[in-house]
Amino acid sequence: MTTIYCVLFHAKISQNLNVNAPLATGMGRLELPRGMRDLDSEEYANINYVRDRFFEIARLFNFQLTEPSPLEMLATLEAKSGATISNEIYAFKDKGGRDVALRFDLTIGLTRYVESRRDLKMPVKLASFAGVWRYDEPQAERYRYFHQWDIEVYGPFSQEADAEVIGFVYTFFKRLGLKAAIEINDRQLLEQYIRKKLGISSEEVMLEMFRAVDKVPKKGAQVVLAEYRDKIEPAKMQALIELSKLKGSVDEVARKADVTGLDSWQQLVSLMDLLNAKKVEGARINLGIVRGLDYYSGVVFEAFDQATDSGALVGGGRYNRLTEAFGRKDIGATGVAGGVERIVNALKRHGILEQPSRPLLYIANATEDLRAKALELVSSLRSGGIAVDYDMLGRTLRKQLEYASNRGAAFVIIVAPNEIATGQVILRSMKDGTESKHYADTLKETLTKMLRV
Repeated sequence: MTTIYCVLFHAKISQNLNVNAPLATGMGRLELPRGMRDLDSEEYANINYVRDRFFEIARLFNFQLTEPSPLEMLATLEAKSGATISNEIYAFKDKGGRDVALRFDLTIGLTRYVESRRDLKMPVKLASFAGVWRYDEPQAERYRYFHQWDIEVYGPFSQEADAEVIGFVYTFFKRLGLKAAIEINDRQLLEQYIRKKLGISSEEVMLEMFRAVDKVPKKGAQVVLAEYRDKIEPAKMQALIELSKLKGSVDEVARKADVTGLDSWQQLVSLMDLLNAKKVEGARINLGIVRGLDYYSGVVFEAFDQATDSGALVGGGRYNRLTEAFGRKDIGATGVAGGVERIVNALKRHGILEQPSRPLLYIANATEDLRAKALELVSSLRSGGIAVDYDMLGRTLRKQLEYASNRGAAFVIIVAPNEIATGQVILRSMKDGTESKHYADTLKETLTKMLRV
């Protein structure tokens, strides 16, 4: 009652409402902002499942876990994606009149952090798992707040760092039990092709051509050609689109593409050799992978669920332009980020989303005067790492058993008068209804062995 009064009092002051007025529209219904959602226990458990696997692989690769600030100065985010980014994110003025924004990914915060820490010894390998906000149009299974995992390597300009990041992706999906196709390209290769084969030197035109290629999978080649007809010579745009359709092994692409004489082709071949040495399976070249962000400066890649066409599960690459924009020309940067909810949906499709959990026990007291003894058992078992629940509503034994069944309890421990008089309790299996008696003093040890806690 006190809580309700406080809410009403606050509503009256802040909204100048009558105390009898509803707190929200729709007869008092409290609504979330558009594009937001609550996570129920199952969804939260699924996200935690992916998080635990991510942390496990991050430790294997010696990535240091961290999390950047959820709130950034808007100018920091604009350094990565331009002034128009404010239309796609949650940007606003704080109470001090400063232009700030909620993070829309983890990369920029991690990069800002590394730039500010000149004392860090290179290479710096960072891993992060957190929520991000984007002001996109909400769609099915696509919300304005969602979760990402992210790894970054700062310092090396070498392909070894790129291979390390791609190797992480392979190992992570292998740990999840999901077969992922990793498709790799090098933007420098396309840049050299545009300059040397197509005779285009304008940086602005080149970026427009990258954006055009990035649209082909969604819109189709003919639509993209029509869209860019007045901006880029159609024959040259057509040549780049045809090149971008090539994918496969090094040998397969080399037989079809006029790129083998370019320096960046040899660099891409060298990267594929590194991945072979690391036993990374499912990796291939895809000259259509360009990634939409302009700050990528070299290797770019995406990973897909091989069994569906639901879009990329992760994406990343080398982005030395961002560290340079942040004043660190002396360090390279490469990394990758994955959409957690999208990965969860992929695991669901394949039926491989495991949820290992400790069996739940429920302690029921047959009479109210045995409640204190039941609570003693609750505390004792929990101290031994055994998951236990109990009745807090003063229900009858029958209602307690029904509740335990509904909550998926594996066993119910019944504290009953006759048994407790001899220091024992009843252990009932909720699977088959069988019962056995055990001494309360040794119940923790008995259940620890039985449940292998």
